[in-house]
Amino acid sequence: MPAPFRSRVKTTAAAAMGLLTAAGLMTGCTETEPESPETSADALSVTVVRTLPHDRTSFTQGLEISDGVLYESTGRNGTSYVRVSDLDTGDILRQVDLSSSYFGEGITVTDSTAWQITWQDGVAFARDPQTLAERARVDYDGEGWGLCEAPTDGSSRLIMSDGSSTLTFRDPATFDATGEVSVTRDGNPLSNLNELECAEDGSVYANVWKTFDIARIDPQTGAVTAMIDARPLWDAMTDEERAGADVLNGIAQIPGTDRFLVTGKLWPTMYEVEFT
Repeated sequence: MPAPFRSRVKTTAAAAMGLLTAAGLMTGCTETEPESPETSADALSVTVVRTLPHDRTSFTQGLEISDGVLYESTGRNGTSYVRVSDLDTGDILRQVDLSSSYFGEGITVTDSTAWQITWQDGVAFARDPQTLAERARVDYDGEGWGLCEAPTDGSSRLIMSDGSSTLTFRDPATFDATGEVSVTRDGNPLSNLNELECAEDGSVYANVWKTFDIARIDPQTGAVTAMIDARPLWDAMTDEERAGADVLNGIAQIPGTDRFLVTGKLWPTMYEVEFT
């Protein structure tokens, strides 16, 4: 703002213009460009392509397709396992149970390792992706919820959720933490991030615990670029099918397509869907 004039002091027109010009220059020097607001997330839903059988005793925590078969990890002490099954029939091809002391969580498959994490045990299991035999165990801090592998400039990294609004980046060989990003929706933290899927377009899809929402996330910025309402999948089940079913959880992209498999904990059905 221009400095106030003293009373009874006369100024010439030129002097007044000089003061106004100076004030304008000062204002121009001190103004800053407003920050660009985060783009609002798109609102999407699901279109069902087909339905597939799902073991309704499976407390699903992780879901991923690799080499044409479906990997699934489940939770709860005493019923946690990692399983490989046929995509179309649901027939079990291989399965390894966890000790009852562990509560299983997410899973992802890299070129050489199937990583399976645990909830509050702070242990990640490195498994042979073909046999599911345990190769090693790695300790980590905090809780484990979801896990996926994302390509990065000729390499890759693991992305892990812990139920908060933070995604942690990890080395796919050692499981060491290498960084993190905070996830926000319209500028506000989005917590309860659960099962994850690293999609081929670079996005990360996350089930939001205790909701029918799936968030599409830009892992570089943490911004949610779309919220997908999967409630129609729950509504598509009969009362009998919904009886005993738990929350939506489990998402896996079908490689080479824009379609995904989606299911829930103790759901009798798995849905092949498009996000529209």
